[in-house]
Amino acid sequence: MPSPGRRPLAITALLPLFALVTAACSSFGSPAPGSAKPAAVDRVKTVTAPSGVSGAHTATPPKITQLITVTADSYSATYARFVAYRWSHRHWVRVFGPWTARVGYNGIAKPGAKREGDGKTPSGRYGFGFDFGVLANPGVAVWYRRARSYDWWDDDPSSPNYNEWIDTRHHSAGNNPEPMDNQPAYNYGAVIAYNTKRVPGLGSAIFLHVDTGSSTAGCVSLPQRRLLKVLRWLRPSDHPRIAISVKT
Repeated sequence: MPSPGRRPLAITALLPLFALVTAACSSFGSPAPGSAKPAAVDRVKTVTAPSGVSGAHTATPPKITQLITVTADSYSATYARFVAYRWSHRHWVRVFGPWTARVGYNGIAKPGAKREGDGKTPSGRYGFGFDFGVLANPGVAVWYRRARSYDWWDDDPSSPNYNEWIDTRHHSAGNNPEPMDNQPAYNYGAVIAYNTKRVPGLGSAIFLHVDTGSSTAGCVSLPQRRLLKVLRWLRPSDHPRIAISVKT
């Protein structure tokens, strides 16, 4: 999510639950996948294995063949180094970056320490859920959910729908939910599959989204032009992962 600003009041349920979209790769309604081809790779460079990645020089490629690393200088840093890799010919090859990304206004949480509302980006390795945005599908290979004024993300740890995308025409999004029609932050984005078990209080609404010129409330952000390159490059069949960490 972007840095905190105006927060709405609780939304009252209007109709029975029609559908929910979760950060665990499910989709809301009937969105159609994009049809874009993989992004072109400029100045491809073979590199050593990114930190924490095994199998970089084995005959059998790993199941994960797309990897993004987000690395900050310290746990209190609000800027991080963003690099995207693909697995090719028994090596990790740099596709994008290094670029500067923004992370939480209180930095990056230590492993297992992320909590709701702490202003920190969770450390660890995560998959991706669906893509989304206020604007039309830019041509991505991942399921894309168009954000409308009635779409909110439930950030309320006491809510039964905690850490889920909610269509408030049909169900309550709890207290102080996150508006998904937030521009420019959510012009385009991808759900980072953090806390997919929806454990109350461990954090919610962790996205890769458009940079707004400041740190985030726990997400990772990039300038829109660069973000779109990444979103169009990601392929579900490559099992992409994002690894968020601090230099050691």
